[in-house]
Amino acid sequence: MAEVRLRRAVFLDRDGTICEEVGYLNHISRLHIYPFASAAIRRLNDAGFPVVVVTNQSGAGRGFFPDSLIAEVHERIRHDLAVSGARIDAFYACPHRSEDNCDCRKPRTGMLERAAREHSLALPGSWVVGDRQADVDLAHNANARSIFVLTGYGRGEHEWHSRDWPHSPDFVVEDLAAAVDTILWREGAASKEHVPADRSAVTPEEIR
Repeated sequence: MAEVRLRRAVFLDRDGTICEEVGYLNHISRLHIYPFASAAIRRLNDAGFPVVVVTNQSGAGRGFFPDSLIAEVHERIRHDLAVSGARIDAFYACPHRSEDNCDCRKPRTGMLERAAREHSLALPGSWVVGDRQADVDLAHNANARSIFVLTGYGRGEHEWHSRDWPHSPDFVVEDLAAAVDTILWREGAASKEHVPADRSAVTPEEIR
């Protein structure tokens, strides 16, 4: 039997990381993808990393917008990035409120665990990129590495609240483009954008 290869992934927050933070994104007209996002994600694609979006969308659970809007937004992001040659491998959204006590709302790891099962991913050694403390804590809880971006809520969160965070991010950078620079530098791929598709793969034994 062939040995299963688990791939390390890059998990991206949505609002404030890929697209502008507008509070509750309650209409498709309010979606504005950052101009640097497609090129940054394409570099991850070229480096062989699965790119997975994980986003808290409690506005659906609060009745601010329907679940169907989440799917519509994700389809628009997928389409607009594809025009520039970039690819999101999967989207996961938690529609619950914090008081619902679900297992998928960040910083709980339910969305990452589901992605790992469905796409043969290794969470240890993967990366989580986002603009909220919950993204940093999510990475810690999944034994992944965290990159905190200063777009979206990031700059204010980091300046005013980071001293009280239970976990510090591994890196703090300006935006998603800089986060990708950091990932490729740490992974030894900064000088060669095109590498074999399985360079990020590991066996289960290698991550234990």
